[in-house]
Amino acid sequence: MKKEIFLTAAFLFVSFITMAQKKPTIMILPSDHWCEIRYFMTTYDNQGTKVKTPNYQQAFIEDTEIGPVISKIGQVLTDMGYSLKDAEQEIKSINTKTAEDNVTMSKTSGASLVESPLDILKRRIKCDILIQISWDLSRSAGGHSTTFTLEAFDSYTNKRIATSTGTTQGAGGIADLLASAVKQNAKPFDKQMDKWYVDQRKNGREINLSIRCWDSWENDLETEFGGEELTDCIQSWLQNNCVNGAFNLSDGTESFAQFEQVRIPLEDEKGKAMDARAFATLLRKYLAKPPYNITAKVMQRGLGEAILVLGEK
Repeated sequence: MKKEIFLTAAFLFVSFITMAQKKPTIMILPSDHWCEIRYFMTTYDNQGTKVKTPNYQQAFIEDTEIGPVISKIGQVLTDMGYSLKDAEQEIKSINTKTAEDNVTMSKTSGASLVESPLDILKRRIKCDILIQISWDLSRSAGGHSTTFTLEAFDSYTNKRIATSTGTTQGAGGIADLLASAVKQNAKPFDKQMDKWYVDQRKNGREINLSIRCWDSWENDLETEFGGEELTDCIQSWLQNNCVNGAFNLSDGTESFAQFEQVRIPLEDEKGKAMDARAFATLLRKYLAKPPYNITAKVMQRGLGEAILVLGEK
């Protein structure tokens, strides 16, 4: 009996250590500022509004520094246990024109929702943290002085979760200088990201979820089912399916409901990373069953925002 208790305790201890040591997946890209000052920007039309966004594909093709820099810094972080997703290889498979024109449309009404090229990239390369790097290089007779800034963002909410800056001097190449500077300043940066990831595993990943109604639908969010308005029914479902029942109804009318700080599990039952679309799809399937029998369409913007439109696909 004592042996069984010991083995069980040892297994739980090893499981706890393994979970504690698990690191988030990351993707490294040049910062918007770096792309702007090097003219690696492009403009696309987001439903009539002109939006400037970094042209990562052009940067990787034309700039001789960014590839080695990301490779070196990625090595520093993978040595610390992080899992690195290769953005450059994925970008090579994305046609920028197609990405900019990518539109999700209602088959009936023609309504559309545009994703930015970065949103599409994040959706295709699902990662927990997006790290952006920028640097300035000063040359002198004694060598080079390099100042860098690393910023880590939650890929789902775009909230900044960690920042690190530093300066290093030497005669080596820019990639080696930056890798050395990052390594010297890595511990506080790592600690900030670890703190964020522990919170994610404990309290769930944060997303935004909008509920809307097609104008062709005969019902709305005030329609009652079993004596409860549809908005209340949806809130009951969220209460049961969000981590710790955490979500916030920030705005709502008879045809619109905006839920923010919606905390979802990091993974589904099959161990696959959960994103906003996957979570909204669970709600769509729930509403498709009696007593609701509601046809709905899920539309997505990046990893952390989904729109569920009720009444048709």
